[in-house]
Amino acid sequence: MTLQELVHQAASIYSDKIAVCFDECNNQPPVYYTYKTVVNAASELSNFLQLHCDFQGIREVGLYCHPGINLPSWILGILQVPAAYAPIDPDSPPALSTHFMKKCNLSYILVEKQQINKFKSSFEIFLNYDTLKEHSDLVLFRLHWKNVEGSLMLNNRKQKYEKEEMTNSTNSGNSNEEKSEEHMDVRQKHCLAYVLHTSGTTGIPKIVRVPHVCIVPNIQHFRCELPVPLGFPLLGTVVEVRDTNGFTIQEGHGQVFLGGRNRVCFLDDEMTVPLGIMRATGDLVMVKDGEMFFLGRKDSQIKRHGKRLNIELVQQVAEELQQVDSCAVTWYNQEKLILFMVSKNDLVKEYIFKELQKHLPSHAIPDEILLIDSLPFTSHGKIDVSELNKIYLNDLNLKSECKLNGKEELWEKLQYLWKSILNHSEDPLKVPDESLFLNSGGDSLKSIRLLNEIEKLVGTSVPGLLEIILSSPILEIYNHVLQTVFPDEDLVFSKNYAVKRKFSDINQEETSGKSLRQKSVMTLSCDNELTAFTAVSRGSQILSPNTKFLTKLGLCSSAHSYDLISQTNIQNVESLNPPALIGTSKDPSCVAEVSEEGTYVLAAKMELHVRWRSDTGKCVDASPLVVIPAVDKSSATVYIGSHSHRMMAVDLYSGKVKWEQILGDRIESSACVSKCGNFIVVGCYNGLVYALKSNSGEKYWMFPTEDAVKSSAAMDPTTGLIYIGSHDQHAYALDIYKKKCVWKLKCGGTVFSSPCLSLIPHHLYVATLGGHLLAINPATGNRVWEHSCGKPLFSSPRCCLQYVCIGCVDGNLLCFTHFGEQVWQFSTSEPIFSSPCTSASEQEIFFCSHDCFIYCCDVEGHLQWKFETTSQVYATPFAFRYQEGSSEMLLAAASTDGKLWILESKSGRLQSVSELPGEVFSSPVVWESMLIIGCRNNYVYCLDLLGGYQI
Repeated sequence: MTLQELVHQAASIYSDKIAVCFDECNNQPPVYYTYKTVVNAASELSNFLQLHCDFQGIREVGLYCHPGINLPSWILGILQVPAAYAPIDPDSPPALSTHFMKKCNLSYILVEKQQINKFKSSFEIFLNYDTLKEHSDLVLFRLHWKNVEGSLMLNNRKQKYEKEEMTNSTNSGNSNEEKSEEHMDVRQKHCLAYVLHTSGTTGIPKIVRVPHVCIVPNIQHFRCELPVPLGFPLLGTVVEVRDTNGFTIQEGHGQVFLGGRNRVCFLDDEMTVPLGIMRATGDLVMVKDGEMFFLGRKDSQIKRHGKRLNIELVQQVAEELQQVDSCAVTWYNQEKLILFMVSKNDLVKEYIFKELQKHLPSHAIPDEILLIDSLPFTSHGKIDVSELNKIYLNDLNLKSECKLNGKEELWEKLQYLWKSILNHSEDPLKVPDESLFLNSGGDSLKSIRLLNEIEKLVGTSVPGLLEIILSSPILEIYNHVLQTVFPDEDLVFSKNYAVKRKFSDINQEETSGKSLRQKSVMTLSCDNELTAFTAVSRGSQILSPNTKFLTKLGLCSSAHSYDLISQTNIQNVESLNPPALIGTSKDPSCVAEVSEEGTYVLAAKMELHVRWRSDTGKCVDASPLVVIPAVDKSSATVYIGSHSHRMMAVDLYSGKVKWEQILGDRIESSACVSKCGNFIVVGCYNGLVYALKSNSGEKYWMFPTEDAVKSSAAMDPTTGLIYIGSHDQHAYALDIYKKKCVWKLKCGGTVFSSPCLSLIPHHLYVATLGGHLLAINPATGNRVWEHSCGKPLFSSPRCCLQYVCIGCVDGNLLCFTHFGEQVWQFSTSEPIFSSPCTSASEQEIFFCSHDCFIYCCDVEGHLQWKFETTSQVYATPFAFRYQEGSSEMLLAAASTDGKLWILESKSGRLQSVSELPGEVFSSPVVWESMLIIGCRNNYVYCLDLLGGYQI
């Protein structure tokens, strides 16, 4: 009896009854298939495979897909060939999947069409393959293993270790057991049902080939006996407990072994296996009075960041690095993953971290690496874990006791950490006093690494250090740490740098705005000169303040705007909804690339074509602002700045530059439009907030803060005030018409992110790198409430009718009521720098994480779906309507490797993916059928979102 025969047996009796039910848990009703539907679809796939596959040796077919309603039909179709089903998890590290496929010598793999892009991008460096044929929602690939490097985990030493482990786990080892003379042969045509790999909990992940005769008894057992009593073996299964010498015991401690005459699986390269063989499980138990009590695992499996991890996998990958002589990994206090390493030469920790990140999932990256002279061993020749833990504890104690011998050693070690984290270790020169971390190749994530390393070095937390790292030169970082560790020491100052930026060298006449010879100067009573417009900015924010109301058109009813919309304005709101995109494609089949003509070529029904690109001179990390005048929509303008100090206004439809203005330093702040529509407000690294005329770029007013301004401004449609944060730890309310600061508030940390305004209640939300989320009265600048999140907040807050949400560096998305009560938190495995955005109904929240996933949660913090990208995501996603008058929405997101992802917002299904020729930290903005985004190749792009195969 085989698995497929069991299904056909049931189908012959219950043809029209439900066989499969699949619920995506996305608030949609479940989908059902009858036995007839399942069997018919399976037979079609079997015929397809028999026609196109030429099997040699063991028959196995890989299946690369996510769970869905068609999965049972696909598995059954493979079994009916007959062939064994080999699942390949799209969420598994490519190196592990490659190891599995090569070890199986897999020749054919079926890939779900929705996973084609991920399959190709994940395995392009590991696999050679041919695309054969398409069948329904699947594509058949033939794999070639000649001249293909094996998995990182395999070399002669590993193969030897693997064979030793195989012997240990398969040998019955019991002197009172008679050896069976009968064998099962894996090469028999109808032998195998499926092929899996172990998690690697007892060494290298093993290949497990499971015969039909091994799995069918389980199903038959459950048919006959429901429920199954706990503690009793399934039909045909033998359970034994053996001591360390391999002898079966009836009392005491031992390891569980499983087997039975036909309960036989094939491990790795085994072709034949004796019937009745017993396998070690790795489970340790105590047997007492005929009952078994679980004690733990023999292996080193742990749960970290919510995922299972065998720490030996980390050790195995690290040992494969050429520079590593030997290493060991410990799970210190069940809190920290520590890698101890003996090196063949002087290693830089940052290099090792980078190498490990190439080959391990994020939850397997060690918290810390310690370089030691030699590994400690027990008298039995095993790694002495307790001694390693002592070494780490001593290291912590030395740091906590501050072994620094004065400020000179602090300066030397700070220089070492700086070079190490920035990959400048080979540079023999001293780091110049005025060097800035971000200008030297640092980024937000590396700044957190430097913070942690410095605090480990000095053995104590250093309040406010992250803000100093991000905004100040190395000498000021040194002074800040010096004050904490050696408070009696005199500070050292560079001649060329003051503790806080001074603006005495900036033309005071210029900052006052008096020298500007403009024909008209706007005042707060600017109603006579209102310009009706719609402004579109990152995170699906679409504002139309010109008729004295705020609305997020067709997207979000946040900021409680509907309370402000009169009946006479409803038609105006509806008329401003973006036109529909073209086409209804759902199945892209490859990642697009830029052709020489500047067009993205996609083998998909939805395509992204370059409409125009504009050279800004340097990296574009800012996000675009699109302003569409109501009287002449064809004159819509994109406003964006770059690292070249250049602020630009570009025609949305043609890409023609309308004006350029050179500011005093680089620009990462995204622009904000004034209430009247006549000014653009943007922050600058030189500490100034610029108000520029929107039609010409002329400088109208410049307001000086005391440090860099990377925060993007928010505009209050009820008062016209502009709110913005600065690295000087203050939030500001500016009246650009009267050219004055209405109020400023010290926020207890650098304000990197952008303020967020709620109209009801009238709150301004501001987040700091000190980990504080503040609710501020926008009229007075007084604190309403404050919450300490414990870790830095790079993400900008986002508010809706009920809640305000924000992402945190600790990997959590936090949700609060407007009264400051934390409602829930949703955890990811890596820092969140992306800001959240909401759906039209405000029932879904979209955000991204450094763990490479795009997430969708409901308003109660429950996961609706997640989509894995190919790199970290800093940018904020953008939700937009797919068709006018339709409830169907799409989501645009950008990962740092330059890929642009278009997903269905309800399901997370991939619609299209394209790639820009550079890193992307800018957030996408969509208007009509155009997506605008900045890129680190110095260009800002406008891409047409097209349906059908248009040229």
